[in-house]
Amino acid sequence: MHSHYEEQNQMTGSRFLFVTILNSLITLVEFLGGILSGSLSLLSDAFHNLGDSASVVGSYYAHRISERPQNKFNTFGYKRAQIISAFLNSIFLLMISAVLIFEAIPKLFKPEQINGNLMLIVAVVSTVANLISTIMLNHGSKNNLNVRATYLHLLSDTLASIGIIIGGILIRLFGWNIIDPLVTIIVALYIISETFPIISKTIKILMQGAPHIDCYAIQKDLLSIDGVTGVHHVHIWSVDENSIMFSAHINMQDMMISDAEKIYDPITKLLHDKYNVEHVTLQAEVERGKKEDLFYDSGTDIK
Repeated sequence: MHSHYEEQNQMTGSRFLFVTILNSLITLVEFLGGILSGSLSLLSDAFHNLGDSASVVGSYYAHRISERPQNKFNTFGYKRAQIISAFLNSIFLLMISAVLIFEAIPKLFKPEQINGNLMLIVAVVSTVANLISTIMLNHGSKNNLNVRATYLHLLSDTLASIGIIIGGILIRLFGWNIIDPLVTIIVALYIISETFPIISKTIKILMQGAPHIDCYAIQKDLLSIDGVTGVHHVHIWSVDENSIMFSAHINMQDMMISDAEKIYDPITKLLHDKYNVEHVTLQAEVERGKKEDLFYDSGTDIK
């Protein structure tokens, strides 16, 4: 498992740099092509590519920050840098999508003349370049959710470019200029549909939301460990997509601390092996809080 972690951290800066430069060139070509051809869908894809270039840079920079060790200023480390990057990038994509839809709707009712030939040529070049970028990040996406988010953005660019190619062919053959704003709206709606789940997940992590774990199953498992007589004041949260934290008050028989530590070990092992909990904090008690609920709520604070 450690080797997989090291493998995902060996995603070199040169690969990100190559993808960033390629995406920047695609963006420039699509901006020029969209202006010269009058194609809103090309301009919309150019804005999307611009966002993806920023996403690649932000993803890599956040990845580097997240590797910094814990210190007195950040006792949990810097893993949430990737979560913040994903959240900001998603908000940016939502704003771009909203603007593109706002611009495209009037053109549905009054389509503008499009140079289908130029639109088609630029779209083909963009598709090839987007496909290269997608392949470049495909390997890293298998072991790193942060890289995968960027990979999915690039994949959506490729699909959008294919949609523009289809639109360019229809405009060239039949003169259906309405296809251009229609493709713009479809791509924007697709981006929005892919972005909302990312925003929801990042907000949940930033708000210390509990991951999808059955807390009552954990309680049952802990009570089955010899020496544990009660579990309460449970808190479960995530630092990032993969790092789950757990804290709880554990009731035990009255015993020496050295004996209590022997019970801590199987608790930590169970939580790690069965529930993928990375960090465990336990507070041993005898009778205190034994009759309280699994989740503590005084209405004013967290204890």
